[in-house]
Amino acid sequence: MYNRTGSFSRRTFLGGVTGGLLANAAAPRTEQGPRARAITHGPRFHWFGYYDKFQFDPTNRYALSVWNTFEHRSPTADDKLGIGMVDLEDNERWIEIAETRAWNWHRTCNLQWLPGSESEILFNDREGERFVCRILDVKTKKKRTLPRPVSAVSPDGKWAVAMDYKRLFDIKPETGYAGLEDPYEGISAPDEIGIWHMDMASGKRKLIISFADMAAVPFEHGDWTGGVHSCNHLLISPDSQRFVFLHKRNVAGKRPGSRMFTADPDGGNLHLVEPYGKTSHFIWRDSRNLLLWAWHPSHEWAYYIFRDRSDHVEAVDPEVLTRNGHCNYLPGGRWILTDTGPDEKRMQEVYIYDTKTRRKVSLGFYHTPPEYRGEWRCDTTPRYSRDGRKVIFDSPHGGNGRQMYLVDIGPIIDQA
Repeated sequence: MYNRTGSFSRRTFLGGVTGGLLANAAAPRTEQGPRARAITHGPRFHWFGYYDKFQFDPTNRYALSVWNTFEHRSPTADDKLGIGMVDLEDNERWIEIAETRAWNWHRTCNLQWLPGSESEILFNDREGERFVCRILDVKTKKKRTLPRPVSAVSPDGKWAVAMDYKRLFDIKPETGYAGLEDPYEGISAPDEIGIWHMDMASGKRKLIISFADMAAVPFEHGDWTGGVHSCNHLLISPDSQRFVFLHKRNVAGKRPGSRMFTADPDGGNLHLVEPYGKTSHFIWRDSRNLLLWAWHPSHEWAYYIFRDRSDHVEAVDPEVLTRNGHCNYLPGGRWILTDTGPDEKRMQEVYIYDTKTRRKVSLGFYHTPPEYRGEWRCDTTPRYSRDGRKVIFDSPHGGNGRQMYLVDIGPIIDQA
């Protein structure tokens, strides 16, 4: 059931800077932090992909990665992706783990450590005429298979949500998987597919929000009729009680719109968080609030805090945080870790930002060659270790294709 709280045209807006600062807080400071070092090397290409899941194991010793031997083209049904991990305490020793045939350049195979487990990882794969999720214990090599792929796993490890990867491959290949045909290709908003809920123990699954359900929610700031509807970037709240997703509408020749919804695990209490259809990257700050780069009448494109199931909107230092990026919070919620896309010189910045002091510490500007564009671009998408003292990002700046780089930010955090 769609739940609309208050009037979107009268959303509560608080100006100034978040994190307890007043609008007249001290001027921001920008500093140069430590530079990165490579932890993977050619001739193979290594990367991890998206920023919203665990790359580091609970001990912070092992960092997951994928690899392949080509770049600058779309994956085919026959292209396999290797899976392994880097031992950060043994000279970056590479440990081979598995392989998959369900992957893309942007999010790979959704590789991550299973929440709540010391030694299990999960990743999506293709098995016959279906996509599945593999759960593998890297110590015992014991493996089990769940009947659907996953997009996001709850922090308590009990349930997951998933989007339809066949449809996504037709609409936006960098987020879908090759190999299976979409029987609903070209249909605007089918009622038979959408977002699926799956129990992580039994594999029991259920369609909880269809594309028809999404399309039926009124769009108050334009015309969203027609086009092809899909969804992307599912992410579950820290308390495992809600999840968020982007509802997208694609029309040929136009930039797709993206509006943000939240819902209960069963799809109930559907709430339209961002109503203007202009949402990009985001992360849960806590179980009630989301940090997102979006458009709002107050500051137009900027970072904002949107509160779930309310009309509360708050800008996050638009003087300092001026560009879209793959944003996250370091443990404790004080520091934001994020990046930027390529500037006019094709340099991508990775940095951290202290919400209490408005201190920005740059972790470097990294060049991405012009052939890294579109579907096979290499975003840095920085990820942090469980203790918040290390950052790993992907980049092709070293001249040997996309590789992973590590920055030790512990001294910066200690000085705060």
